[in-house]
Amino acid sequence: MSPSPVPSGTVPGPRNAITDVPGVRVGHATRVGGGFLTGTTVVLLPPSGAPAAVDVAGGGPATRDTAALDLRSGGANAHAVVLTGGSAYGLAAAGGVLEWLAADGRGAQPVGEAPEILLPLVPAAALFDLGRGGVFAARPDAVVGREAVRAAANSRAFAPVAQGCVGAGTGAVTAGMKGGIGTASTVLAGGTVVGALVAVNAHGSILDPASGLPRAFDLGAAGEFPLTTPSGVEHAAAQHLLAESGRAPTGLELPNTVIGVLATDAPLHPAAAHRLAVAGQRGMARAVSPVHSRSDGDTVFALSVPGTSAGSATDPVPAVLAAAEDAFARAIVHAVLRAVSVVTPFGRLFSYRELYPRACAALPGPRTLLRVGKS
Repeated sequence: MSPSPVPSGTVPGPRNAITDVPGVRVGHATRVGGGFLTGTTVVLLPPSGAPAAVDVAGGGPATRDTAALDLRSGGANAHAVVLTGGSAYGLAAAGGVLEWLAADGRGAQPVGEAPEILLPLVPAAALFDLGRGGVFAARPDAVVGREAVRAAANSRAFAPVAQGCVGAGTGAVTAGMKGGIGTASTVLAGGTVVGALVAVNAHGSILDPASGLPRAFDLGAAGEFPLTTPSGVEHAAAQHLLAESGRAPTGLELPNTVIGVLATDAPLHPAAAHRLAVAGQRGMARAVSPVHSRSDGDTVFALSVPGTSAGSATDPVPAVLAAAEDAFARAIVHAVLRAVSVVTPFGRLFSYRELYPRACAALPGPRTLLRVGKS
């Protein structure tokens, strides 16, 4: 079965990543072993920052500085966005990012008599992966945050983004199957770039229960998801394997979430930036079911990083929003297809690749098995 093309007039960017948006860089810090199975991912923006918005649709979010992006306050410029494991504890990673940014001379000057003091804005969202590496207290902190933002700062412009079991996606799980972090981008006919970065730790499933293919499989551009439709035998075997493995070992039915970032080089006012974040939630609903439950912390940040694309003004906002919905859904599929299986102290977390090996025979990328020992 071959994938359908993306909507007419749009194609994935050169790296099919959020870093196709000029000025956006991504860095990961990953912790595996010694009780850890977690990490942090930072989206680093130009030194002046970028207009930002957020939409929280889940009932159990763990977030930081989202109130600063409220439309009632007129919006604000963010200097970096943090996606992290560790639930509310992992939000400490954002403090490390803030300290690094201020030391690097990034951030707004506060009102007062200390103009040398900078106050970067670092909104953040966390997913629940506590204890998945064997030790509940093994979670991201400020040191991990600084490592992730340094990785972003040291990356080259338009660099590819590592996907799967890295950064905030390291300990992610979706419906008992291994989740991860994924990215995607779309370039519109007028030249506007829209990119998405998503950490998939959903309570809901990304799979079509009838076919075993990802729900958003039909959104893939040619060659983007080189899967074949699983046979009935392979699909049944995969579902049996998940059931026999316990599907939800101790700790995995606790709060789950999808957290992500959308960025575009289209200049957007605060209300339009918020609509961009909402478009990400729609993309999430196309790729995951169910979504936005009481225990989910589904959170999407949106960034407008204008000034570097000659074509950005020629694409209307509706086209940007449609591309954002599409890119966010595709990034979710990438997260799961790039993940690898993990052996943890409480059992094996099966990846899609391991569950559907024949369907994934032509899928590129790593197939290494991770093993996590309790310290």
